[in-house]
Amino acid sequence: MGVNAAVDEQAVGSLANVFAEVKAHLDERQRRLLLGAMARELGRGGQAALSAVTGVAKDVIGRGSASLEAGIEPDGRVREPGGGRKPVTELDPELAGALEELVDPESRGDPMKPLKWTTKSTQNLADELTRQQHRCGPRTVARLLKQQGYTLHGNNKTVEGKQHPDRDKQFRYINDLAAAALAAGSPVISVDTKKKELIGNFAMGGAEWSKQSREVSDHDFPDKELGKVAPYGVYDMAANAGWVNVGTSADTAMFAVESIRRWWNHVGVHAYPGATELLITADAGGSNGTRPRLWKTELANLAAETGLKITVVHFPPGTSKWNKIEHRLFCHITQNWRARPLESREVVIETIAATTTRTGLTVRAMLDENTYEKGIKITDKEWKTWQDDHLHRHEFHGDWNYSITAGAA
Repeated sequence: MGVNAAVDEQAVGSLANVFAEVKAHLDERQRRLLLGAMARELGRGGQAALSAVTGVAKDVIGRGSASLEAGIEPDGRVREPGGGRKPVTELDPELAGALEELVDPESRGDPMKPLKWTTKSTQNLADELTRQQHRCGPRTVARLLKQQGYTLHGNNKTVEGKQHPDRDKQFRYINDLAAAALAAGSPVISVDTKKKELIGNFAMGGAEWSKQSREVSDHDFPDKELGKVAPYGVYDMAANAGWVNVGTSADTAMFAVESIRRWWNHVGVHAYPGATELLITADAGGSNGTRPRLWKTELANLAAETGLKITVVHFPPGTSKWNKIEHRLFCHITQNWRARPLESREVVIETIAATTTRTGLTVRAMLDENTYEKGIKITDKEWKTWQDDHLHRHEFHGDWNYSITAGAA
């Protein structure tokens, strides 16, 4: 490399044109090194000349030349060690602590906390920190929160309220009975009523791919003609198959048992020829709960019709989500009709029947337009006589676990 008393202006112009053409594709360090190499090629006065035509400070070009002269090795850095803006936590050592105090869940009970009743978005947190003389923006807040182990969370429905002391024992009892029945080839079904759904052009939760949003009614008042439907589900554990009886009347114990009857007549009797027992797992509440007497008396009628000994085991109060039908059937139906208005009963039936999963779930659905009367009572005297003939309560929690037969228990 030569040393020239006067820099070649033509060479400077050519190099400046090259730099102008490629600078948009280079990062800060690459631009600095390229200009440094050009200045070394030009010789004495090259740094000043390139600075004049490119607008880049002479000391920047000088640092590039010095780095090349020192034999710099590629290391992935853009700036030299120690270069760039200082970390905000270094400039304000108290910032991280002030942020932690704002978002710490242990401080939620303090009514004097400034953001107790405010959504803790990164913008709100940044505004409050700035008000406290800790100047920062929402991106800085987000970065600091991640460094401190915070992530975005919704509410987690895991608190089951006061647990029954025999909760886990009942879970094991249900599991043991189900395992034994499945091993013996007997049908084991999980049952429940899905929440009622409005029929008509009403909004449904969720979203699906489309070119534009579906326009639906701006209110959720039931249509006088279409009304609501109550889908009662039966999930066959061995077959991984669902049956849904879509009722248009009240969700009563009689409706619940009719749903099981329809499943047996259309599916169960063919899938389990020669079966003598049926095991049902159900919630503790609702139309198939532990309290309705009609639920038990109707099951006795079903037992008489089918010749089956019917055993029912209920999940403890507050644990309905553990019933398999919830996460093996109902959740997939909900996914299948997300963002789709249930405009007619036929749409409900077809959408339910089209529900499948990668694990092989199949579902059949049927419309039930029968009228089910509410408030049917069974007197104490009738109940006592009936129990003696049909009901056998198990030794462990007979209120949750019982068998029903057509004849004497």
